[in-house]
Amino acid sequence: MASTTARPQQPALRRNKTAESAVPSVSASPFDSPMASASNTSLSSLDEQPAPVKKTHGKLLDTYGNEFEMPDYTIKQIRDAIPKHCFERSGLRGLAYVARDITSLATIFYLFHNYVTPATVPSMPLRAVLWAGYTVIQGLVGTGLWVLAHECGHQAFSPSKVLNDTVGWICHSALLVPYFSWKISHGKHHKATGHMERDMVFVPKTREVYASRVGKMVHEIHELTEETPIATLLHSIGQQLAGWPLYILCNVTGHNNHDRQIEGKGKGKTNGFFGGVNHFNPASPLYEKKDEHLVLLSDLGIAITLGALTWVGKTYGFNNLLVWYLLPYLWVNHWLVMITFLQHTDPTLPHYDADTWTYTRGAAATIDREFGFIGRTLLHGIVETHVLHHYISTIPFYHADEATEAIKPIMGKHYRSDTEGGPIGFIQALWKSARWCQWVEPSVGAEGEGKGVLFFRNHNGLGTPPNKMEAPGAKKAAKMDVGPESDNE
Repeated sequence: MASTTARPQQPALRRNKTAESAVPSVSASPFDSPMASASNTSLSSLDEQPAPVKKTHGKLLDTYGNEFEMPDYTIKQIRDAIPKHCFERSGLRGLAYVARDITSLATIFYLFHNYVTPATVPSMPLRAVLWAGYTVIQGLVGTGLWVLAHECGHQAFSPSKVLNDTVGWICHSALLVPYFSWKISHGKHHKATGHMERDMVFVPKTREVYASRVGKMVHEIHELTEETPIATLLHSIGQQLAGWPLYILCNVTGHNNHDRQIEGKGKGKTNGFFGGVNHFNPASPLYEKKDEHLVLLSDLGIAITLGALTWVGKTYGFNNLLVWYLLPYLWVNHWLVMITFLQHTDPTLPHYDADTWTYTRGAAATIDREFGFIGRTLLHGIVETHVLHHYISTIPFYHADEATEAIKPIMGKHYRSDTEGGPIGFIQALWKSARWCQWVEPSVGAEGEGKGVLFFRNHNGLGTPPNKMEAPGAKKAAKMDVGPESDNE
């Protein structure tokens, strides 16, 4: 199936017509879980909002040059369109998927450990290739287990919060993920998706920040030479290898507005090493005081796993530990970063400033992609149904396809997917987004509220060109030049 929205402007975009809908929802992020959870959002309080006064937006263009309109439907319409059985969660079914993934990991290890040996495969180069394939396969299956723990964090795994958190803590800890710590910060991401000041992951650089990173004044961005493919490649490799550990350790790609954190925990703290902003420190401004015991429980899970890995390394040697666990772990990290990056980074996606953002708009600033058998079976549909997940995160993954189809007529042209090329297209999207999406800024024709809608731009000459800004002091110099001529007259 071809992409519905993620295409350059030349061919007209094929989008569903928006259903005639009620007034837009302008509420801040709600809570949608029947049980309070740090990572869930409710829909109660959204449906009584008065109709907002229509505001001028001007002409808004995404990176492809397609004209953009803000979502014009309500959360209630989204929820009402979904069949009731899609909200049903089965702990038994969830546990069956966990058992499937753990059994797959164990079976793959057994087969390779017993049959890819010098006795059965005498050729060392061939054994090396086979074991390299082992790390890739285990990485994919391990990512699937990670996704199930993610379901637990959203309370989508079962109706039991105790079961959800128990399974989630065990599975995430085994993958060196601090379960409760990440669950809390991830919940904040869901409550502020696409918000330039409050979102928790892959917050894009503004024009000013990007300019400072490349050592140029803001007004000179349009004069920069095209970024070389090798530079893009090196950046992407670094992101895929180190992105997840850096996010967990120092909140890289998360917002850096910690002074605003309640209880004063964020004063003087910034992202980066030694900045006090990470997922392991109970005093981190990512958390409130009531969360601190959960952060410590998360740390305990990590400590247990590290202890087990240390024992394996001492007993069987570091080389075995490297192949059996560490390399598959790096593959898991790769897929997590890639999936998350591509869910929130695309030439069609907007971001919003604090005055323009609403929950409805932010949840729509996501995109579904297609990863074939790997995505739908091994990764439990996390690639293909992410838009729905941002509206109602408690729907279990095995109902997500049906629920996604149900909300498409409500979202209409605001639903985004890029399925062109299938799994190969998904892989290619990583390169494309890295080249097209470098910073965000308002559209040239934006007016009023539209100035708070930011789109990706780049200095590679791709898509909509960035705004040209007059150099500082240029106007003053122009006035000085005009002055004497006026006097002579």
